[in-house]
Amino acid sequence: MAYLWAMAGIASLALALVGIVTPILPTVPFLLLAAFCFSKSSPRLHHWLVTHPRLGPPIQDWQERGAISRRAKHYATVSLVLVLGLSIWFGLPTWVLLLQAAIMGLVALFIWTRPSV
Repeated sequence: MAYLWAMAGIASLALALVGIVTPILPTVPFLLLAAFCFSKSSPRLHHWLVTHPRLGPPIQDWQERGAISRRAKHYATVSLVLVLGLSIWFGLPTWVLLLQAAIMGLVALFIWTRPSV
């Protein structure tokens, strides 16, 4: 079972790394998922991820205070708007756009009501 958790952690970490360079894919949720998966499979990988100088701080902020950095909040909001704009540009049906906007609105509400670091 530990191998499955480790593979899920590696996949999540890979998605987080892709998210660093793409505005559409989120980074921090995948980092949090990777940390969770590694905590179930490999104390060494979990420790490496949580103490990593670039990847660790958002995980520590979330674990210790449930906080999201202001910069991450801004990036997330811009990403949400870009995705909705792309959906409009692609001409998705109105009901899809409304559903997408409602879900994204709830996501934005969640993000902006978390404490900031």
